[in-house]
Parts: sequence; C-alpha cells; structure tokens
Amino acid sequence: MTPQQLKASILKYAMQGKLVEQKPEDGTGEDLFCKMQQVSKPNKNVTPIVEEEIPFDIPSSWKWCKFGELVDCSMGKTPPRAEPVWWQNDIHWVSISDMKDYGHISYTKEMVSQKALEEKFGGISTKGTLLMSFKLTVGRTSILDIDAVHNEAIISIYPYVDTENYFRDYLFYILPIVTQWGDSKNAIKGKTLNSKSIANLMIPLAPLNEQHRIVAKIEELLPYVDRYAAAYEKLEQFNAKFPEDMKKSILQYAIQGKLVEQRPEEGTGEELYRQIQSEKQRLIKEGKIKKEKPLAEIAEDEIPFDIPESWKWVRLSQIAILENGDRSGKYPVEKDYVDFGVPFFGAKDMCDAVMSFDNVRYISMEKFAELGNGKLQDKDFICLLRGSVGKCALFIADEQHHTGFICAQMVIIRCINTAICHYLASFLASPFYLRYIDSKVTGTAVRQLPAKELGNVLIPLPPLAEQKRIVAKLEEILPLCERLK
Repeated sequence: MTPQQLKASILKYAMQGKLVEQKPEDGTGEDLFCKMQQVSKPNKNVTPIVEEEIPFDIPSSWKWCKFGELVDCSMGKTPPRAEPVWWQNDIHWVSISDMKDYGHISYTKEMVSQKALEEKFGGISTKGTLLMSFKLTVGRTSILDIDAVHNEAIISIYPYVDTENYFRDYLFYILPIVTQWGDSKNAIKGKTLNSKSIANLMIPLAPLNEQHRIVAKIEELLPYVDRYAAAYEKLEQFNAKFPEDMKKSILQYAIQGKLVEQRPEEGTGEELYRQIQSEKQRLIKEGKIKKEKPLAEIAEDEIPFDIPESWKWVRLSQIAILENGDRSGKYPVEKDYVDFGVPFFGAKDMCDAVMSFDNVRYISMEKFAELGNGKLQDKDFICLLRGSVGKCALFIADEQHHTGFICAQMVIIRCINTAICHYLASFLASPFYLRYIDSKVTGTAVRQLPAKELGNVLIPLPPLAEQKRIVAKLEEILPLCERLK
C-alpha cells in the first residue's frame, strides 16, 4: 500500500464513522443539520438526495447531506493581467499553486491592490477561512493563515454552524476524498466542478463533537503516515536501484572468477594468452596489422583485485587491436549519404550491447573503398571516445551488412581471437571497467577518452572454456535482473 493509499484509507474510515466511536451525548447529525437550516441561505442548485447517490453506509446518528445545505461559498476572480493598477502589494492573492495538499497558506507568490479588492472581488477571505480548488487540481484544500483574496478556480467555504471550527477542520480533511466520487449525476466533468456539482457534493454529517474527535484522530495518525512515507520512499529507491545494482554485482563476480568454478582440465589464462600472442605475430608477419611498441609490464600495485590462479592479468591492447576511423579529408559528409549501402555508424546507433541498423546512415561502396581505417569486421566492438565515453557495442554482420564504418568519435576494438568477444562484452559492462574509464576521462565541456588509455585497461583473462561457462551463466542470470525492474 502506498502512503497515498494509506492516507486515503484513513480518511475514508473517518467518513464512514469507523475511526472513532459514536457517543449518544454528542447528539446526531440530524440535530446539527436542523441548526444549520435555521441560518442557511437557500441554494437553488441543491437537488434532493436519492438512494442511488449514497456511496456507503454511515452510523445511524449521522446524516447524508448536500454540501450546499451546510455551507456558503464565494468564488474569486483574476484582475486583468495587462493592467498594472490591479497588481500592487496590498493584499495577498491566492492561486492553486499557493495551495498545498492539506496545507496552510501564510504566503502567496502574488499580491493585488486595494482597488482590485473593492472593484473586482467585493470581499476578502479572512484568516482561518477554508479554501478548496474546483478546477484542474480538483478538491485540494487549504486553510488561510492570512487575510487574502483568490482566483476563480478556488472557493472560500463558510460553514453555517461552526463556532469552534470543528466542521471546517472536518471538511478540510474529507473534501479531497469527497470530490473524487462526488455526486455521480452532477459532479466532476473532466477536471472541473461547477456551481451545481459543488452544491451537490455528498457530505456524511457527524455531530460536531464527533467531528472534533475524528479530526484529532486523523491528526494523531498522519505523522505515522509521514514516517511510513519516508520509509516507503527509501524502499522504492532501493527497489528501483536493486536490479541494476544486482546486475553490476553479478558482472563483477564474473570477472573476479566467482561466478563459476575453475576446472584444471580447461587449461589456464596464460596458455590462452600465448595462443593469442602467436596469432598476433602471424598477423604482423603477414602485414595485416602493424607491430606496436612493447607495453609496460603490469606492476603489482596496478592489480585491482585477486583472481583465480588459473587466470592471467592482461592489457586490452595485448589481446585486441584498437583502430581509429579515417579522419582524413575523405571522411564522409552529408552529400555522401545514400539510401542503402555500407552502414556509417554514429553514437545514436549503439543500441544496448549491439549496433543497430534501424536508423543508421549509409555511404556508397565507392565512398567506403576510398577510406582507410575504421572499417568493421564481424564481432568488432565499437567504443565511444567522446560524450558517453567507454560505451561499447558489438557489430554483428548479417546478410545485408557485411561491414560498416565508424564515425570520428569512435574506435574499433578487434579481438585477435574472436572466441573471447562474448566474455569481453561482459567485462566491458562491468563496474571495474566503467570506473577505470571514468578515471581516465579528460575534458569538462565535452568528455573525452584517449584511445591509449583504453588500450591500457587491465583485463582478467580466464581460460576459453571457462569464459564460455561464465557467459552461459550470465545469460541465465541477467534476464532475471531485468524482470525485477
């Protein structure tokens, strides 16, 4: 149950006579109604109560009445906005924005002149008057702690018999509920009440002393509702964050070797690393990739957490090739776009963990042939170097899209052994990777990441067979996190 529902339940119990006991010495609602009729003003909008209008049972000592039989109301006006003479700092002027749910008004954003009071309003609502909105935010109630006038979307309410403000306070709490069910024949049309529907709101009338006890009980309970609301809000925040926090924890466990067991027969990360280095040397020898400067050894103080003995710490650029796009004068511009051809990817095409073809731009094969670096192969990662830096998505080739080209703010991460790409995708979504990227970002107006820093990120490398089991376990567990959202 939400705090709003709990408060509404308390108020409904109050209106049904279930919040406090009835006492014979309090008299009856009929007695109070008769006293009110002795001083009431005729209201031509009030219609007789029919059985179908009664929304619920009330105690036998209470009486169903129409709002227009129990109170007098006055409506406000708004002086012309274009004429400054009306808007001076003489009298507080209340609009719905000044009213808070079940609140008191001691300040208003605007004030009007004495001239407006005399010529436009004809009277002032004094301190202690009950106000209710009847347009837009229908049924909002407030009590004035100042003398004021108000706009035409608000009424001032004056109970016929209420020397101690018992009935005022009772209405203060129940009207927001009453206006939500109202008179089914005449009440709310759209988001507005009118004179007739206001007059015909159904009011469960309790004796005055019982009204006083009801209000006291409501005001005793509301602080508990507020405490419940604070706890509920914390729980809602926790629930909102929990699926994502759980996902992050699972991914972190995965790259720390804690998600599946290690099996000796699957080999080691060192053996996989050597295989990748052998393949890298072959590609260099064949001229398919360039030889790079040797990377610095991984120092002991660089290692962020423990991993299984069968794993190995490596740098991304040791197991993958990082390739920027062609940023020469041949870089595609708008006139190079075609209806269909080679996808020209931008940041907007990074959909979840894979690149999307839905709204991608295309360049012709001829234009693509002119370009140098930045041409995609199946299972290449694309990483953003500007804006949402570090965000990665996998390019998956299909029958229509065998390759693609990246924009200037991106870099390609090409695994030397494509079999590791699914484990690498999990690593690139992990909290450790995201924290590393955040620590290497430069620029304030536009966040940027040097490609060299991307290549230096440390990766815990498991044996290939274990990688596959990790990915399978993640594919089993992570969808459960999504269901929690």
